[in-house]
Amino acid sequence: MLSFIWMCLIGLVAGALAKLIMPGKDPGGMLVTMLLGIAGSIVAGFLGRSLGWYHEGEGAGLIMSVVGAVLLLWIYRMLRKGPAAG
Repeated sequence: MLSFIWMCLIGLVAGALAKLIMPGKDPGGMLVTMLLGIAGSIVAGFLGRSLGWYHEGEGAGLIMSVVGAVLLLWIYRMLRKGPAAG
């Protein structure tokens, strides 16, 4: 139970930092920000293990979680914008 609470708190901080780094109009409040940070941590852990930065079972740190959340936020904005009208 405590690890779940810790994961949510780190996710909230990582998501908030990602939104601070990439300001803009994004949907959602605290819950969406928390989910963004948690998803960023999952993406960062997957990429880190693929690149050999982390061992199996090792999680991403706060900095990499923020980087993952920024990457997800950037992808979301690119998909929301749609194809550029030419």
